[in-house]
Amino acid sequence: MGNKIVRVIDLHKSFGNLPVLRGINLDVEEGEVISIIGPSGSGKTTLLRCINFLEAPDRGRIYVDGELMGYREREDGRLVKDTKSHLCQMRSRVGMVFQLFNLWPHKTVLGNVSEALKGVKKLPKSETIRLALEELRKVGIEEKHHEYPSRLSGGQKQRVAIARALAMKPKVMLFDEATSALDPELIGEVLEVMKQLAREGMTMLVVTHEMGFAREVSNRVLFMDEGIIQEEDTPENIFLHPRKERTQRFLANFLRQSSRREINHDIVLGGHRPSGKYRSFDEE
Repeated sequence: MGNKIVRVIDLHKSFGNLPVLRGINLDVEEGEVISIIGPSGSGKTTLLRCINFLEAPDRGRIYVDGELMGYREREDGRLVKDTKSHLCQMRSRVGMVFQLFNLWPHKTVLGNVSEALKGVKKLPKSETIRLALEELRKVGIEEKHHEYPSRLSGGQKQRVAIARALAMKPKVMLFDEATSALDPELIGEVLEVMKQLAREGMTMLVVTHEMGFAREVSNRVLFMDEGIIQEEDTPENIFLHPRKERTQRFLANFLRQSSRREINHDIVLGGHRPSGKYRSFDEE
């Protein structure tokens, strides 16, 4: 570690009269895995979308691999919007995996992964196919390369989405609730892919409610609420020794909700709970 892949400086973003981000400052070093937790509406997703410039900040600066994202700085210090071509190149350094997959339904798995390689990287077809198959192999779904998304499970779709992002060889991967739309039995297969990426040294920012994953894999955990980072620390300190009262309250509420979900799950399954590798932090 030591090389800052992402720098966020005094980031503000509002939608109409609603302030969503209110002065975010964050440095992400190469190889770090940072989990972002917090209640709905706290600004977690907007932070990721600003880093990838899917949302333009109202104020502040974002640097990816040392370069300003979305703007160019003039000699007088003023910022002007970046060209579309350079912004496209910058975005290729930031892989993003969405909650709802965002796959093209009319393209095969192979087509979904290879399309951006053709459009952005301008690689020949043979090379795009080779690289796409390589990434599909990495996420364990190469045998489905000829299928269309409608014939895949939710977990398989999300692994295709991860492969598509990885094919661009990004400097950092952003995961926005990548498992929240999945059936419980499919969550583990996606988390395992993410864990493998962490082992390989991929820099990752992960918005998640999977507290067991955040605790096991992260270098740091950020707790966001009301558009600011309320607390950041190691997973052990955040989950076992949170300093801020707001963090304590959030984790206590999450614990109660998680316990109710487990009880309902047991009722549905007739009292037989499946064993899973990734459990909520409160089960440990």
